Amino acid sequence: MAGVRYEFETELFRWEARRDVWVFARLPDDVSEEIRLQPHPPAGFGSVKVMVTLGRSRWSTSVFPESADGAYVVAIKGEVRRREGVGAGDRVALGVETML
Repeated sequence: MAGVRYEFETELFRWEARRDVWVFARLPDDVSEEIRLQPHPPAGFGSVKVMVTLGRSRWSTSVFPESADGAYVVAIKGEVRRREGVGAGDRVALGVETML
C-alpha cells in the first residue's frame, strides 16, 4: 500500500566506508523530517520501506537515517546506475514513495 510520494533532485555519493561499491542518494532534510514524523511499521535500524523511481527504473527498498536525527539516505543499485547511465557525483531526479 502506498503512502506519501516525494520528488526531488539530489547528488549521488559514494559511502566513505566502501567507496568501491556503495552509491547513495541523500533525501532533503525537509523530506526526511516528514518521513520521520509519519507512522511506519517497525523496521531495523530506523529504516522505512519505500518505492524509489530514478528515470525509468523503479524498485522497492528502504531508506535509512544517517544518524538519529539526520537525513535519510537510499542506496542506488549498480544495476539501476548502469541502466540509467548515472554514477557518483551526478545530480539526479528521484521519486521516493513511503509504503504503509
